[in-house]
Amino acid sequence: MSDGVILETRGLTKEFQGFVAVNGVDLRVRQGSIHALIGPNGAGKTTVFNLLTRFLPATSGSIVYRGEDVTRLEPAEVARKGLVRSFQISAVFPNLTVLENVRVALQRRLGTSFHFWRSQRSLEVLDGRAMEVLASVDLDGYADTVTVELPYGRKRALELATTLALEPDLILLDEPTQGMGHEDVGRVVDLIRKVSAGRSVLMVEHNLSVVENLSDTITVLARGSVLAEGSYAEVSRDPAVLEAYIGVDA
Repeated sequence: MSDGVILETRGLTKEFQGFVAVNGVDLRVRQGSIHALIGPNGAGKTTVFNLLTRFLPATSGSIVYRGEDVTRLEPAEVARKGLVRSFQISAVFPNLTVLENVRVALQRRLGTSFHFWRSQRSLEVLDGRAMEVLASVDLDGYADTVTVELPYGRKRALELATTLALEPDLILLDEPTQGMGHEDVGRVVDLIRKVSAGRSVLMVEHNLSVVENLSDTITVLARGSVLAEGSYAEVSRDPAVLEAYIGVDA
């Protein structure tokens, strides 16, 4: 990695039948930082995430992760290298317990995800590590709870736990506080700060108070292009950023 940069895009572009959704984006995420990607609706933020995790192929440009060009890799290969994404909509198994959800993620890391014929006893060797992961997001007291019974904010914490079970170096968080009440937002902000220790985080987030609270660096997108970049104090004073957010419920 050069200059402590864990993830870099160079001229990243995505076109859909002539519509340019992401237009020449240059992004540099530093090792150990929390980097926010913000912008009005339709700015291209989620498309950038889909490109970074290879859910979408780039039309042009490159993605370099830990010094390696990963632009053409399969999504699973990118995840195995330590670049792991959580989603805007909670992606957990509702009818499994909280512990079982994390255990599934641990199996994935071990390459045994689809060994459904394994006995319950053989999977219990993962319980110790699963409990450690749950404790890191303050869910160890919910281990035996069926996930569908969790409050919404706790489900998002569980999703974060399943992401951590994959032992990522860089976590991509897509709208981690979307749809939450004030109390849950505060809890998730604290969790993100806690789990970011020793890791890097790139997040898309509409709640600007969350962005201000957490972010070391902010990149502002508008119409698929980088509009501004810097600290919250810098970008919040930028006239172009203020204009882009006029009429936008941030």
